[in-house]
Amino acid sequence: MTDTTTDTASDGRRRVAELVSEAKVAMLTTRTAGGQQVSRPMGLQEVEFDGDLWFFAYEDSAKVAQIRADSAVNVSFSDTKNTSWTSIAGRAEVVHDRARAEELYTPTLKAWFPDGLDTPGLTLIKIQADSAEYWEGPSSTVGFALGTLRAAVTKNPDSDPITNDTVQL
Repeated sequence: MTDTTTDTASDGRRRVAELVSEAKVAMLTTRTAGGQQVSRPMGLQEVEFDGDLWFFAYEDSAKVAQIRADSAVNVSFSDTKNTSWTSIAGRAEVVHDRARAEELYTPTLKAWFPDGLDTPGLTLIKIQADSAEYWEGPSSTVGFALGTLRAAVTKNPDSDPITNDTVQL
């Protein structure tokens, strides 16, 4: 007998990993000292999602100061090509690890860090994911419109073209 809970959880984690790998830009949300939530776009480093997300940042940036004060963060992704949205809640930490930075660094980062890995104040942000929630819809506008119309006409929310799941990581 197989444990469907484990299979379902494993499938959920695998699906979150796929959705994260398809997205290129994330919105990182931190909290200011006054409690206000602040989001900004961040380039996700291309590494297989194993529950951790990695970003480059400047040591003296507001986001790094906010993470040091309150490590609870959220990272969201939107992939309009595949009509999916992902939200990951977790804990962030500032990491100074040259070897890891060398593994993650790509030439496109030179636009923000002109001296590459030798850019003064360059640091890493590591997010350890606790949970994720995702939404997926039909990849075509027509499929989405037809599914929404079907749900409205039948008054059956099960006909909603968007699927949703929450996954503990």
